[in-house]
Amino acid sequence: MWYWLFKYILMGPLLRLMGRPRIEGLENLPKSGPALLASNHLAVVDSFYLPLMAPRRIYFLAKSEYFTGTGIKGGFQRWFFTAAGQIPIDRSGGSAAAGALLAGKRVLEDGGLLCLYPEGTRSPDGNLYKGKTGLARMALETGVPVLPIAMVGTDRINPPGTVLPRPTRITVKIGKPLDFSRYEGMAGNRFIERAVTDEIMYSLMQMTGQQYVDVYAASLKNKDGSVKELTDADSKPGDAA
Repeated sequence: MWYWLFKYILMGPLLRLMGRPRIEGLENLPKSGPALLASNHLAVVDSFYLPLMAPRRIYFLAKSEYFTGTGIKGGFQRWFFTAAGQIPIDRSGGSAAAGALLAGKRVLEDGGLLCLYPEGTRSPDGNLYKGKTGLARMALETGVPVLPIAMVGTDRINPPGTVLPRPTRITVKIGKPLDFSRYEGMAGNRFIERAVTDEIMYSLMQMTGQQYVDVYAASLKNKDGSVKELTDADSKPGDAA
């Protein structure tokens, strides 16, 4: 219930006012049944504007830190992210990937839509970074359709260093389902999973117009949240497939 209240009453109208969002390719989103949505990730509000524009409920995997806070603030944050369709996962330790895979598969087994950010974290500078293979493994193990999602303009609503949101124009693009049936039964093969991941990232690069950088975005972030400077070798663009 809270999901729909947030979408249509508590947050949706304000989000529409600030972002004037539009959606392209809505016909590619299945009206029923499970699907994996693979999106680029520019800002926190990506997880708000995609559900706002999609007629079906969308679930996300979120870091467990959002659900472990204490006190009034921690309790409110835990309630909010749960109501917004976020599923907590532990990103630390060797079992983190397996836990995320199981949580995601439960959503798909129930016929839901699950959105993952293959970059693993927000882009530190607006570029598109190397994708992690967890989404590919989930796609190969479940056999559900994979739809590339391009979020355009979300990074301009609340750029780094600003406090108040800035009105802008946001576009959500839903691409046609990618066909990985040729890899049926090959889940667990790291070369196949890398090929699937790179094909997804290539689609995102084409849809977003972002420059592709063949390193993991997380490797550019310092512990204090600041961004490391790219070297010439790191910043060399290339195809993701």
